[in-house]
Amino acid sequence: MKPHRLSLTHNLVMSYGLDKHMQVYRPHRATEEELMLFHTEDYVDFIKRVSPDNISAFSNELRRFNVGEERDCPVFEGLLEYCQIYSGGSIDGAMQLINNQCDVAVNWAGGLHHARSDEASGFCYINDIVLAIVEMLRYYARVLYVDIDIHHGDGVQDAFYMTNRVLTVSFHKYGDGFFPGTGDVSEVGVGNGKYHAINVPLRDGIDDEGYLALFRPIIRATIEKYRPQAVVLQCGADSLNCDRLGRFNLSLRGHAECVRFVKGFGLPTLVLGGGGYTIRNVARCWTNETASILDKDISNNLPVNDYYGYFAPFYQLHPTVSHAIQNTNSKQYIEIVYERAMEVLRGLECAPSVEMFEIPPDLLMRDIDRDEQRHPDSR
Repeated sequence: MKPHRLSLTHNLVMSYGLDKHMQVYRPHRATEEELMLFHTEDYVDFIKRVSPDNISAFSNELRRFNVGEERDCPVFEGLLEYCQIYSGGSIDGAMQLINNQCDVAVNWAGGLHHARSDEASGFCYINDIVLAIVEMLRYYARVLYVDIDIHHGDGVQDAFYMTNRVLTVSFHKYGDGFFPGTGDVSEVGVGNGKYHAINVPLRDGIDDEGYLALFRPIIRATIEKYRPQAVVLQCGADSLNCDRLGRFNLSLRGHAECVRFVKGFGLPTLVLGGGGYTIRNVARCWTNETASILDKDISNNLPVNDYYGYFAPFYQLHPTVSHAIQNTNSKQYIEIVYERAMEVLRGLECAPSVEMFEIPPDLLMRDIDRDEQRHPDSR
């Protein structure tokens, strides 16, 4: 989850010239008040104050907030600033969609789907996805959240588990003690949110054919019945073949097909990053998906760029797919998982009516972001 993978992605996107076909903005840094639209004040204050130099003074808070070297959320210099930047990008992307300034907004730095309101988890400190959806709900009656990270989107599911205004769909590995250990088909929501969480638990080694045999019909049926007004798509690259922490056999083409398929419904869509631990393949994946969003064909031969050596010895966009991990998802298992997802959808009321709240002042008019809005191509 190191920011360095974003440098590779940004440089590769620029080297392909894809930036010439879109508007590029520098995001505002989310304020502490914005972070507290979901996270607790105590937790945000802790993220603000803790640092490698004073960590010993926060022993109780480290346990309480699940942060520290012995956990999967270490403390590092500039932690709050890091969270503010990637969260601001997702909030700004949501507001671009709300203001009809684009059809698709992308923030590859976002997608940190494990963070809870008062707890870090799985390398995620602030849940930018929830913050973006909270803004979208001020304008849209219903938002669909789709997650193709190999890990279950537990933080987002839990945040909206009791509401019918957000429907979450997560495709992920489940079982064998795989993190975070949630995402069973039985998790469907409670109260007003019942049947508004769809989980698609997968086993080791699933390939493009099996994955898309589930993804396409489930997403199509969900959109047709729920009729969302906007979509948030988390594109964690750890579901790719040969990811250091992953266990799937998805190719870049299969992963990008999910993005293309969702985009094809023509709904305002916020596309976010997520996991991914083989950084050269993360950059390949998100560059390829940027091209897919733009409907641009790009060469399989990588252009020379500042990080060219990272892609050795195969300087190509699409790496060879290895099948070292056996596909344990039988056709019978895929059919069972599909039918369980359809059972949830059958329990879902069609396009629930909701009470809308007063629209707040337009966040795009903030002074801190005006200069970037006037000069979108300045970097």
